[in-house]
Parts: sequence; structure tokens; C-alpha cells
Amino acid sequence: MQIILEVPDRLGEKLQRLGDRLPETLDRLLEEIPSTETISYQDDRQIVEILASQPSPESILAIRPTPALQARMRELLERNKSGSLSRNEESELDRYLLLEHWVRLAKAHAYKQLQKSA
Repeated sequence: MQIILEVPDRLGEKLQRLGDRLPETLDRLLEEIPSTETISYQDDRQIVEILASQPSPESILAIRPTPALQARMRELLERNKSGSLSRNEESELDRYLLLEHWVRLAKAHAYKQLQKSA
């Protein structure tokens, strides 16, 4: 595959010096860049499955709630501020907050692992 890039002269000179080693060097550098792929979860079952799969620290840092879950949490938090939550909604909000706590703990641990290996 051929890819054509436009780069500043200074960078172009450095890349030319790599010569035949350029593909190997790019491959190694790309391996070091954390994936920007987002791992989404909607509920407690999904987050347990994700964490039980023993993902890499980089993958753990990419975990995010789905847009639908984010919207529902926002709605529940706003209604909680106004004091208009039903008991079922209070339980639902508590469950979502616990999920968020689990994810934050996992991310803190993953971040520590990455710091140790750096």
C-alpha cells in the first residue's frame, strides 16, 4: 500500500534518514500509541464482562458509558437535584453510580500499571 503524506521539511529530512527502516520504525511507534477505540458499556452485566476479559490497561482507559447511558444518568441526576426521583429511579441511579465507581477504580489501577511500565 502506498500512502502519500505532506510533512514539514524538518520532519521530512528525519524520515528520509530512516530510509528502508521507515516502515519498521512507523510500525513500532504505532504499537506504542494507545488505541483511541472506545469500549462502551450500557449496564452492569456489560462492565463485568469487559473487566472479566482482562483487557489491557490501555483498553481499560478507553472504557466509556454508551451515549444512551450517559443521557439516562444525566436525566436521573437532574431529577435527583430537584427531588423528583421515584424509589425505583433512586435505585437505578445508585446502580449507575456504582458502575461508574467500578470503572474509575479499574482506570486508576490501569493508569498505575502504565506508569510502572513506562
